[in-house]
Amino acid sequence: MPKILVIAEHNGAKLNTSTAKTVACAASMDEAIIDVAVFAADASFIAIEAAKLNSVKRVMKYERSENEHSLAAIIAPQIIAIAEEYTHIFAPSTTFGKDLMPRVAALLGVNQISDVMSIESSRIFKRPIYAGNAIETIEIPMQDIVVATIRIASYAATTNGNSATIESGNPSKVKLPTHTRFVEIKSSVTDRPDLQTAAKVVSGGRALASEENFDIIYKLAGKLNAAVGASRAAVDAGYVPNEMQVGQTGKIIAPDLYIAIGISGAIQHLTGIKDAGTIIAINKDAEAPIFEVADIGLVADLFIAVPELIEALN
Repeated sequence: MPKILVIAEHNGAKLNTSTAKTVACAASMDEAIIDVAVFAADASFIAIEAAKLNSVKRVMKYERSENEHSLAAIIAPQIIAIAEEYTHIFAPSTTFGKDLMPRVAALLGVNQISDVMSIESSRIFKRPIYAGNAIETIEIPMQDIVVATIRIASYAATTNGNSATIESGNPSKVKLPTHTRFVEIKSSVTDRPDLQTAAKVVSGGRALASEENFDIIYKLAGKLNAAVGASRAAVDAGYVPNEMQVGQTGKIIAPDLYIAIGISGAIQHLTGIKDAGTIIAINKDAEAPIFEVADIGLVADLFIAVPELIEALN
């Protein structure tokens, strides 16, 4: 019977929805027993959120001051201290999980599986490779703990309604490394939804032509209460910061609605949005590859069409 430990992703105050999607993946395994581990300075509220997730049997709080900033080098040794209780250790395939889980796998002396998109059995998993153009099937030896990141674009978040047991662990017995410390965090401050988990996303491409012109993307997103993304070309041109990049080398997302404006649709970008519910494209080039995957396409000058769309929403 598989016993799965899901590592919770949070911002110190609120649970990230990537955790609910990781739990959904774990719950797809037959007869799985699922625990969620919360590493934080104060995990009280986050643990309560995690306990509401359906399919979770137990939430473990590991509270110490060093856990305030979710540093991979600090959390990994604490996971190792409890790893022998579990057959599987899962985390979301986000920046958090991609940083943490390779360390966990290395300390355990096993191979990590990245971007699990489906579970065939407790030891057999599928993941995309070659920008999603092929699917790889991986089988893990019975003697190894399975360490994996979960492709959250492939799963819908598990629902609330549970009341799992909440227990406090004892992380203080673990000796932590001193070579890594938190200095500061630099990120743009925004009240828009998180790009990786938003239900609606509006993205702009190189056709915006400048950082200033990107303002119409922000305005449209504001009207829709949507997150804002961008193509790699727009990021490389300096129109928006790297954290907004959608695609193979950026964020892989699966919103209910994705609006691509002035984006041609390179294969690397399409890889990042292929699991979106409805894709709308606005581009003046009728031959743009984005129209091949779009559910709704508008061949038009974005500088005319988008302001008209914003006005219509008003």
